[in-house]
Amino acid sequence: MNAAALSREAIRERVQSLGDWFHNLNLNGVETAPNHFLGDYPSVKWRGFAHAIPADLSGKSVLDVGCNAGFYALEMKKRGAARVLGVDSDERYLAQARFAAEVAGADIEFRAMSVYELPALGERFDIVLFMGVLYHLRHPLLALDILHDQVVAGTLVFQSMLRGSSRTVEVARDYEFSEAEHFEDPAYPRMYFVEHKYAHDPTNWWIPNRACAEAMRRSAGGEIGDHPEAEVFICTRRERARRASEELPAWSKR
Repeated sequence: MNAAALSREAIRERVQSLGDWFHNLNLNGVETAPNHFLGDYPSVKWRGFAHAIPADLSGKSVLDVGCNAGFYALEMKKRGAARVLGVDSDERYLAQARFAAEVAGADIEFRAMSVYELPALGERFDIVLFMGVLYHLRHPLLALDILHDQVVAGTLVFQSMLRGSSRTVEVARDYEFSEAEHFEDPAYPRMYFVEHKYAHDPTNWWIPNRACAEAMRRSAGGEIGDHPEAEVFICTRRERARRASEELPAWSKR
């Protein structure tokens, strides 16, 4: 039977069979995570920056990296995106996303891929969503470089959990070896390394402060055009100036 024609009880049973959901989706009246510790998530997050995404995405291609159960992919399809691809490394989330798209009658493709494997797609996307992924990566700047160099054609919607100072300061392009005071400023770009777990989650590795999140985006080639929500940055792709001897690993270019 077509999932879109399932009864509410049948949808509820299928939702339960797919395990715990991190995205609270409304599937024809059935909520997938009604008791989420963050509330109606990610709807509550989306409401804070939805206005910063074009309401009409007709003709646009969208890639949702770390799509989870597909909330943002579904929202992009609602805005008329011609092609929406969601990727995630967790097969359970992908199964949830596929079911949610079927119930919604949305033509969305989902694939099992990590961010480091994205060059294998061999294409760029008009809009790339990179929501809640950075701090789950052991190699976050490499991921941003890959997105810029081989995946993003126009806009990157970047969101990360942030901790530490929310201030930003102007940082000099260089300092003498004897100068170290700036490292003591809480607003200096910094990343917090999680050796074991944070929030009971062993996949939380690196958590930036706001200055670091912005600096990493600039370093990877993103011009921050809008900051509509505390953790969300709308970035336009630009050519970046590489440091001397900087080179992506050969495997990332395949």
